[in-house]
Amino acid sequence: MSKWCFSLAKLSLRGTRAFKNGVSISFLLALPVFCFGSSAETGTSKVLDHKMVTLLFTNDLESTYDPVEAFWRDDIEQIGGIAELATLIDNKRKSETNVFLFDAGDIFTGVLAKLTKGEISFELMNTIGYDAMTIGNHEFEFGWKELAKQKSRVAFPVLSANLFYKGTDIPFAQPYCIIERSGIRIGVIGVLGQDAATALNPPNIAGLDVLDPKEVVTEWVQKLRPDVDLIVVLTHQGKTAPMQTDDEAHPEIHRGIDAEIELAGAVEGIDVIFSGHADAGTEKPFVHPTNGTLIMQTFGQGFHLGYLQLKLEKESKNILEHNGYLIPVDSQNLKPHEGVIAKLQKYRARHSEIYEVIGKTSSRLSRAYNQESDLGNLFADLHRKEGNAQIGLYPSGGIRRDLDAGDVTIQELLDVWPFLDTVQTVKISGSMLTEVIEQGLSLDRGIMQVSGIKVSYDLERPIGSRVLEIIVGSKPLNDTDHYTLATGSYIVNGGDNYPQFQDLDVVSLGRPFSEVLLSHFKESDVVSVPERGRLFSR
Repeated sequence: MSKWCFSLAKLSLRGTRAFKNGVSISFLLALPVFCFGSSAETGTSKVLDHKMVTLLFTNDLESTYDPVEAFWRDDIEQIGGIAELATLIDNKRKSETNVFLFDAGDIFTGVLAKLTKGEISFELMNTIGYDAMTIGNHEFEFGWKELAKQKSRVAFPVLSANLFYKGTDIPFAQPYCIIERSGIRIGVIGVLGQDAATALNPPNIAGLDVLDPKEVVTEWVQKLRPDVDLIVVLTHQGKTAPMQTDDEAHPEIHRGIDAEIELAGAVEGIDVIFSGHADAGTEKPFVHPTNGTLIMQTFGQGFHLGYLQLKLEKESKNILEHNGYLIPVDSQNLKPHEGVIAKLQKYRARHSEIYEVIGKTSSRLSRAYNQESDLGNLFADLHRKEGNAQIGLYPSGGIRRDLDAGDVTIQELLDVWPFLDTVQTVKISGSMLTEVIEQGLSLDRGIMQVSGIKVSYDLERPIGSRVLEIIVGSKPLNDTDHYTLATGSYIVNGGDNYPQFQDLDVVSLGRPFSEVLLSHFKESDVVSVPERGRLFSR
């Protein structure tokens, strides 16, 4: 049965919110909102007094296309893989009634997404047959203009109700859609959290304003509630936890869904929230104690399929019962989806050069988000060398995979670091450097990896006073002295809430860090674990 949406949505948001520049929004929007594609029903309810609905969802897929070793589990050997995930979804569509499929954002990242500017990510989702998704921060990796171009080609709604072209009342994306299947009407709203927006490289979203999600969701729920049976909100917000596949950044550490709990408590009428950004896996739905909103999120990277089955009273469509959990994508017991494999093969053949071996490691190089790490030290060293600086810094959250011992391909390196930053060198005072290190220590899994300095810190102390000592070379940091510091353009541009760099002079511009990284591996016989002893937690 076809999916469809209101052909005319009238939105009046007078006096309820303002842009950062102080211009209030007051407009009446006639907006065609279409949901394309079709999805076959897999059966009909035989029970007269209720209907069953199955909601499937993913979040933070982040271009993780291949299975990985599930070393943290005893029950399966490999987990994930986009083709295996697609098969699991198809199996649920065949075995259950009224199945809907959503995504909560961050489908980009990784070398193939980079080379195609996200085209492959959307093509794979088209093939799998998603009903709707919300925009995540990673969708802006190639800039808001490129995202506007890419999302216009997608065969399902790409939602975000709180993104507007800067200084205007013109929406950047569809705010919502309505899907009707077997007489069940679901209103779906998407929002990008303001915290997720701060994780962006600022120029990549410079043309847009990000409104308060709570205010926007409140307005749309009030508009949609009389005309739908269920309201599902797709959110991308909360404290970030980068791609988790190593011991330090364990995939199944519960990281909290505080932003979703707050949203559910503030807005009456939301039935379900599927969220992303934090990779805060919920093994069972969190039921909001005030209004019963069901909240779920997976651990990301396509390692699990989120599953929520609802039993609805036939006439009122009230939720009578629910059953939700995360289904691990047991790769070895799922036949890869042929359509997805064909798409992957097409793009991989088009970019076969990325599978070339470019270097070798003497041992496994790992990452960590709350302490010193091998890859963190290497990245900081390379920034320092490229920038010809006294100090090198790199934020832990930008390191997305570990490197196993042995041969290393271009793809593996660019999956470890899948961004577009360049190396930049600034002159910074000692006191400002301390502020920068403090900012990293205040972030959830965002500690700065360092080169040329040693930092002692205490995470038990209040935010802003966690740095105990900084040694530059062999001397204590002097607050009034100035030092040359090399880091990435993302940080220099104020990403991750680093305002300290905004007024500093950039003294030199280096190469794209991807080029620096590839050159280092190509020119080294074997890349070894860098010297440790830089970060000291007390």
